[in-house]
Amino acid sequence: MKLLSVNLGRPKAVPYTDHPEGLTGIDKQPVDRPVRVAAPGPKGVGASGLAGDAVCETRHHGGDDQAVYAMAREDLDEWEGVLGRTLPSGSFGENLTTEGLDLSGARIGERWAIGSEVLLEVTSGRIPCRTFQGHLGEKGWVKRFTQRGAPGAYLRVVRPGEIRAGDAIRIVHRPDHEVTVALQFRAVTTEQTLLPLLLAAGDSLHPEALARARKYKEKYKEKYKESLGKKPGERPGEKPGAVQGF
Repeated sequence: MKLLSVNLGRPKAVPYTDHPEGLTGIDKQPVDRPVRVAAPGPKGVGASGLAGDAVCETRHHGGDDQAVYAMAREDLDEWEGVLGRTLPSGSFGENLTTEGLDLSGARIGERWAIGSEVLLEVTSGRIPCRTFQGHLGEKGWVKRFTQRGAPGAYLRVVRPGEIRAGDAIRIVHRPDHEVTVALQFRAVTTEQTLLPLLLAAGDSLHPEALARARKYKEKYKEKYKESLGKKPGERPGEKPGAVQGF
């Protein structure tokens, strides 16, 4: 497992962002030098966790719990086949393009050591937005990306330091719960009945997702009790192993 590419973006004026000045830093390009990684500060104040990288819309992006965005080269390769176009590393606005890692199967709270210094922790999947769709120029992109369910991973910085392309990535901690990036993404996008299952990840979960799961649990206490006995992906009221429609 390795870091295939480190990608940075600079502010760029575009017609497809909600930023007050029409700026976005989503157009990330690979760099061939060491890059400093550190916690940027709370959301709304802090931006990117990578030195030299721009996050312009800090109301929705950046901050300590979304300090770094990673995308697997394998997922980009699959999208190349679907879209019929080349997708260079950085195409999805990711800071890190990885090789050999299953990001959808990564667990919330999983920790990655990159190179000899940096330690990152998985917090959530990436929610697609209007800027992402405009950047790709693909019709219906937000819906298509959501339906595919391979969102890449946001990470917080546990230990700062420098990274560069080619660094080894090691999974040094994998929590014993079953809350993966894919499950978290489905719960906050298309299958909100899964939200109570996210609580098993505790404070490692992105604070916004954690608050949403707690709110859902409070609102639907009876359904929550039922869901405790289900495996991830099974809905309340569904017999274990049941296939919907049969």
